[in-house]
Amino acid sequence: METDVYDAVVVGAGFAGLTAARELSRQGLAVHIVEARDRIGGRTWLDHRLGRDLEIGGTWVHWTQPYVWAELTRYGLETTPSPEPERAFWWADGSRHEGRPDELLGLIGQTNEEFVRDSRKYFPEPFRPMARDDFKSIDHVSVQARIREQFPAGAPRDILESFWALNFNGPLSNAALTQAFRWVALTNGDWAVNFEACATYKIVGGTAALAASMLADSGAGIHYGFTVEAVAEDAGVVEIRSADGRTVRARTAIVTVPLHALSAVDFEPPLPAAKAEAASLGQVSKGAKVWFRLRGEHAPFVALGGADWPLNFFQVEYTLDGDTIAVGFGPDASNIEVEDPAAVQAQLARLVPGVEVVAVASHNWVDDPLSGETWPMHRTGFLSTHLPAMQAAHGLVLFAGSDIANGWCGFIDGAIESGMGAALDAASLLAGGLSVNQAALRNNN
Repeated sequence: METDVYDAVVVGAGFAGLTAARELSRQGLAVHIVEARDRIGGRTWLDHRLGRDLEIGGTWVHWTQPYVWAELTRYGLETTPSPEPERAFWWADGSRHEGRPDELLGLIGQTNEEFVRDSRKYFPEPFRPMARDDFKSIDHVSVQARIREQFPAGAPRDILESFWALNFNGPLSNAALTQAFRWVALTNGDWAVNFEACATYKIVGGTAALAASMLADSGAGIHYGFTVEAVAEDAGVVEIRSADGRTVRARTAIVTVPLHALSAVDFEPPLPAAKAEAASLGQVSKGAKVWFRLRGEHAPFVALGGADWPLNFFQVEYTLDGDTIAVGFGPDASNIEVEDPAAVQAQLARLVPGVEVVAVASHNWVDDPLSGETWPMHRTGFLSTHLPAMQAAHGLVLFAGSDIANGWCGFIDGAIESGMGAALDAASLLAGGLSVNQAALRNNN
């Protein structure tokens, strides 16, 4: 049982939690992190699979993402691009097609440029998405509804729907049009730059290199294997209790648990209805990510299948010992057993001829009780109804995470931005009295 009362306890050692802990520690505050996993990084996870280190979760970064780019600069980390594809395959109008990568990009652009044309109209300041009320007039509209209203049935619409099912990592029937527009507004309305930001540049040393640098910089203590069961506030102190009975106490807490995992935590006093509803309904991201090893070396390719396929996107990333390693994504993890090479092979063979899947590596983030989702993408109505509620403090308890970021929601950048904002709010809450570290220093002098 913990007896110390920290200035702040941070629940979760993903990028939001690591950022918050570092920012508060740098102000001389006593900060402690509790993390349910045996590692840091949250939904980013660099693990050794298929013969090399692979990003099992979040992966790509970009210079249009100011928060993560500042952190890479701070710690002297560099990026490396994914290989330039030489071949492209796609499914449209009920049949398979093959051509050049720029041909596929051109087909996506035929409709996508028109589809996202109003992104800056609704989000002129994309890091302040609620600065103007115009977006509320379309927040009930789904991506699927807008695409089908805007474009007739046929190959162009098929390609566009699959492209956005990839981006949402989930079905489009309740995927918020405002979420799509927010994303593209962040790259000044340019969908091609936005796509580059999603799947091109990786961190040298992996996401683990950045996470480790941030933790070391924070100096905060950390408890691993600490699955939070309850968060209770009483008499100016927040007590965090784990499922195995351990407790940590602090003057404020920052909870960075993903929305779909938040319902497993008991809050006292209880969360307001708007927060509880946001936690259960917020995201549409229920998809899959799978790495697979192909026999032999293959020229880099990119492949886009149907929007409702179990795996609808494939991209080559590495060669290793005469084989090829690629990554695939699909909108519904319940529709495929991603640990089965034959199941992955069956989906890939619908597009790419002459390849053999010999091994796979994945993690089911949707079934993982600590995440309940892949990267967060909002459903219709979330921005106007639930995001303000989730960003609001609950007494001395604050919330952060990529799920509720103002800018790059769904990315490492959004997690860092949100964690930084929560740290500022926590510091303001604590400003009325001496910090634990400051009090100790005074008492020792």
